[in-house]
Amino acid sequence: MTDASAPGGVDIDLDVERAPDDRPRRSFGPAPWLVAAGVTALAAVLGLTLTLRAGSTPACAAGRPLAVAPPTGTAAHSGKATFYDSNGAGGNCSNPAAPPNRLYVALGPTEYSAGAACGGFLDVTGPKGTVRVLIMDQCPECAPGHLDLSREAFARIANPVQGLVPVTYRAVVNPPLPGPLTFRIKEGASQWWFAVRVGNHGNPLRSVEVRQGTSGPWRSAARQDYNYWLIASGAGPGPYSLRVSDVYGHRVTVAGIRMAPGQVQTSVVRMYDRGSAATTARPSRPSTARPGGTPTAARSPAQKTPVSASAPAVVDAAATRPAGATARWCEG
Repeated sequence: MTDASAPGGVDIDLDVERAPDDRPRRSFGPAPWLVAAGVTALAAVLGLTLTLRAGSTPACAAGRPLAVAPPTGTAAHSGKATFYDSNGAGGNCSNPAAPPNRLYVALGPTEYSAGAACGGFLDVTGPKGTVRVLIMDQCPECAPGHLDLSREAFARIANPVQGLVPVTYRAVVNPPLPGPLTFRIKEGASQWWFAVRVGNHGNPLRSVEVRQGTSGPWRSAARQDYNYWLIASGAGPGPYSLRVSDVYGHRVTVAGIRMAPGQVQTSVVRMYDRGSAATTARPSRPSTARPGGTPTAARSPAQKTPVSASAPAVVDAAATRPAGATARWCEG
């Protein structure tokens, strides 16, 4: 934001070490040594300004950097809440639609963290009680701690007439999963350009890796702010194996994901299942629904109709941290 008190930029005061009342008065015939001193001071100030602009770190940034990451772990946060209506759309996280219970939240850019928060859940407590909401959208104008809830979620914690209320909130670690993992290859994808959206993972995701078939090297996909994972040079014609990891150490591998742009492929593999051992499962064939890919103002709900498939899906027995574990963030 531009400071209204300095519309033209930064004013440089040459007498930076003097109080205003101590400044020398101008005379009609300045002595040569005064001119030289003024030139020296100007050079020093300009040199300092250029040094700062060239990349030296301000003291405040070096001492307390702004954390750009979604809420994780069990720490409680204080903030405020307002409400809005997505009109049934799935928000910037590219959900096919708003959740059926219409309990969702949009986060400001810092906590939305370029899509890293997508698919996680928050417990939000206000004057009337607590509500659990799905992180589904971004609120570009919201500062850290400002939650923009759905109208239905806001009504659970406060009277909507209030419009703005103080809240506390915390991440939900290992929430009950709405179903097994889903995978949606984006429209326009091919063996030369790969993008996939992962659904029903519960906790925020840390990484998605892809390989052609069931052997060969894993390739890391790059998270996009609209919640797709991208390999710009492509991942081959498929079918693919995908290895999905969340911020608490859960990791599963699913094989048999096909190049089927615009279709939701529903597996029977869950991101985690407390107390259960690793199992072998099979993914479903993709459905024929084609919800919008890039986030738009409105979307048609995705139809997910699991049927049998021949390619196996393998759950990788990864380390599972306890509910109070600290999340691991390795974003570039």
